[in-house]
Amino acid sequence: MESSLLGEQFHRVTPLLESWALSQLAGMTVLLKCENVQQTGSFKIRGIGHFCQEVAKKGCRHLVCSSGGNAGIAAAYAARKLGIPVTIVLPESTSLQVVRRLQGEGAEVQLAGKVWDEANVRAQELAKRDGWVNVSPFDHPLIWEGNASLVQELKAALGAPPGALVLAVGGGGLLAGVVAGLVEVGWRHVPVIAVETRGAHCFNAAIEAGRLVTLPDITSVAKSLGAKTVAARALACTQECTILSEVVEDVEAVSAVQRFLDDERMLVEPACGAALSVIYSGLLGRLQSEGRLSPSLASVVVIVCGGNSIDSQELQALKAQVGQS
Repeated sequence: MESSLLGEQFHRVTPLLESWALSQLAGMTVLLKCENVQQTGSFKIRGIGHFCQEVAKKGCRHLVCSSGGNAGIAAAYAARKLGIPVTIVLPESTSLQVVRRLQGEGAEVQLAGKVWDEANVRAQELAKRDGWVNVSPFDHPLIWEGNASLVQELKAALGAPPGALVLAVGGGGLLAGVVAGLVEVGWRHVPVIAVETRGAHCFNAAIEAGRLVTLPDITSVAKSLGAKTVAARALACTQECTILSEVVEDVEAVSAVQRFLDDERMLVEPACGAALSVIYSGLLGRLQSEGRLSPSLASVVVIVCGGNSIDSQELQALKAQVGQS
């Protein structure tokens, strides 16, 4: 392993683009933080790349990661860069496209269980082997620290804080990293609209209950949001920043994917569509009219988290599944 790779960041500084189409819809400047152009297709390389570098410094000899896809691809990419073998454990529902991508990065792939939580049990068993380290897709302080780099880039690009930030929540790693970043750069007052699809809404359920809640099953088409229990850190973030937890329907997320493709020529997963639907469904305006957001926001940043489990054929299948022609 080259020692230089231990200091070199594995993520790239991503573009922050003003969207004319979404700005017209929202009646304010909408900026897109384009994490879909990361080398690994999603924001996950920020936190997972940082985590892998840190454990490599401490002598890790084999990485193991359970993932619905995007975290696994980030772990496989980081492992290849570091010259460390990696085993990725995926739910049996994972697309062949993602499995091939992982194998292309040099990973060994194992399929176990119906949903992420079941694959994660297998990964934790493997991680008990000597020299093996489990890479959580979202639930580790090093991952949140790495994901905070996204907000540092926003501060460098914008100078002044945006009116609000919009992001999707799965297990809560992006949210935890963004909140850490907001606190770090002095933007704690910026409200965060944290969006999930119904059927993968473990964060919203936890907020409603005032404690962590385990969903009985993931019924949403947004499988990348499919953790049945959110990270405890995500729930704690609600005490540190203004977080508006919102649940959208699958049909709204899938519609947003299609409209974003038409507007911006970028194809993203329904998990990312959940965040974009805040603009497309008019939810942003409703939050303003209800007094939950300022009526005079100058700008909003949408984190386009990306995703690998999507292509034109999959989009057509998703549209059929949610009843869109």
